[in-house]
Amino acid sequence: MLTEDAKRFADPVTGKLELEAVLDGLLIDGLIEESNSSLLRSIARPAAGKPQVGPLERIAAGGWSNAHDPAQKIDLEFLTRWLARKTNLPWKRIDPLQIDVPAVTAVMSHAYASRFNVICVEVAPDHVVFGTAEPFYNEWQHELQRVLQKEIRLVICNPADIRRYLQELYSVSRSVLGAKKDQGYQSSAVQNLEQLMELGRGGKLEANDSHVVSIVDWLLQYAYEQRASDIHLEPRRETGAVRFRIDGVMQQVYDMPGAVMAAVTSRLKILGRLDVAEKRRPQDGRLKTRNGEGKEVELRISTMPTAFGEKMVMRIFDPEVLVKDQSQLGFDSREADIWNGMIRQPNGILLVTGPTGSGKTTTLYSSLQLLATPDVNVCTIEDPIELVVPAFNQMQVQHNIELDFAAGVRTLLRQDPDIIMVGEIRDLETAQMAVQAALTGHLVLSTLHTNDAASAVTRLLELGIPYYLIRSTLIGVVAQRLIRTFCPHCVSQQPMDEQQWQSLMAPWKAQTPAHMHVPNGCLECRNTGFLGRAGIYELLQMSPGVKNLVTPDVHLEDLRKQAYKDGMRPMRISGLGKVAQGKTSFEEVLKVTPAPLLD
Repeated sequence: MLTEDAKRFADPVTGKLELEAVLDGLLIDGLIEESNSSLLRSIARPAAGKPQVGPLERIAAGGWSNAHDPAQKIDLEFLTRWLARKTNLPWKRIDPLQIDVPAVTAVMSHAYASRFNVICVEVAPDHVVFGTAEPFYNEWQHELQRVLQKEIRLVICNPADIRRYLQELYSVSRSVLGAKKDQGYQSSAVQNLEQLMELGRGGKLEANDSHVVSIVDWLLQYAYEQRASDIHLEPRRETGAVRFRIDGVMQQVYDMPGAVMAAVTSRLKILGRLDVAEKRRPQDGRLKTRNGEGKEVELRISTMPTAFGEKMVMRIFDPEVLVKDQSQLGFDSREADIWNGMIRQPNGILLVTGPTGSGKTTTLYSSLQLLATPDVNVCTIEDPIELVVPAFNQMQVQHNIELDFAAGVRTLLRQDPDIIMVGEIRDLETAQMAVQAALTGHLVLSTLHTNDAASAVTRLLELGIPYYLIRSTLIGVVAQRLIRTFCPHCVSQQPMDEQQWQSLMAPWKAQTPAHMHVPNGCLECRNTGFLGRAGIYELLQMSPGVKNLVTPDVHLEDLRKQAYKDGMRPMRISGLGKVAQGKTSFEEVLKVTPAPLLD
């Protein structure tokens, strides 16, 4: 309910906020200096023909600091929060991932919403929620109340955000509706297992249609802005789901008509130079675009036929994410010293293991970037090339001409390399070529899919590599996972749970930290408490004790225990180190790491 006291901020006739009244309110609260207020009052209002902005934006443009706290800027976020407190209305940051775009854009037209600078953010069976920065300007409320026949609730939002998302949400909504209209009929044009024969229906939605182009452009830019690592286009019986993976968690973004999704998929296939006509078999491709800051971003495209049409996944390879400084990978000082010592060896094999999406590529690329000096020849064979790096000589696997990993390594050995990176060791022939390269004086880096570091040794034995060659060529193995890290905007401290800490860390006799950190959830992290991810690692060095155990009948448990004795720390312990540093939670570490076997 709007407070009577706050009505003094608005013109009694129009209901719009007045600059002088808002300045008076800020002065009374001691948030601005009298000199700043006087200066702003003395400046003439914008001339006719120039954009008319509200008092909140005019005050925010001053760039002033809070008189109570000079470190805090009086920006639009601050002012809208202040207005929300004064009016006793909820404050809300617009999160487009939480908005049902078709529902909210159907409430009123773009022209009407833009006229009053209000945005619908939620549609419920008995009420509708609108975001506004003019809570007393209620002319539109009475009109919509009669039309919608629902209760209207207000929240205070940043006026700049309202304008921005009005443009974006209505733009994508118009494109989807326009695409449906151009198609000429409502039934799905997707070829699926339940497709009905439609006689006399000749409408077809083209991949190069302007509406489809707009949808694709919006989709890619939106994914970059939301820090998505993957874009999923998933066809269903009637509609298609668009989902993003953000910090390892899937987020629902949009539901669009099946025919529109089929056209969007075709558009992306054209951009990725895939066969648009072929919908029965999986295909892979890539495309390069620019993000909102103008930086190049590569996407790897994979399609798969499903019951209701082609499913497409696009993995986003942002150079700033893939190639990081080693200090950003998540190694602590001890782990960084061990890893740097291993990658500086003149020859041998280094393996990075972990499941898909655990950051193996980032670790390899970042390490190779460190090694790729002008006096070193770095060559890679990948499937596919994740990111084109000028400092490397990169070759892509092409199965259609029998260029696999093994053939690629055989070719690279004739290219005078110093360092070779093999995308993945999948079979005996590739493993044999990697061993051969290491024996002939090259440093070989590659990946394996195993759950921990010690399992990489037994996997090589299972592939058929003789134990004595593993002893002589394998330098070490790093196993890794990615864990979500706390949002810095809402994390707080509380006393450490000593019992839980000791139950997990007892074998390592680590001192219990005084505090642990807990996330509270905020708008920056969408109330998850987590923002971004970091790596946790398990580094196995081929010490004399470990080498002696590498025999044809080696037991994995014996190998793992010996590695622990020689200084290897399990991934779980590495993760608990992040807990002690206040970077993540117990639950996050326990969720992604296997328990160390210490018996």
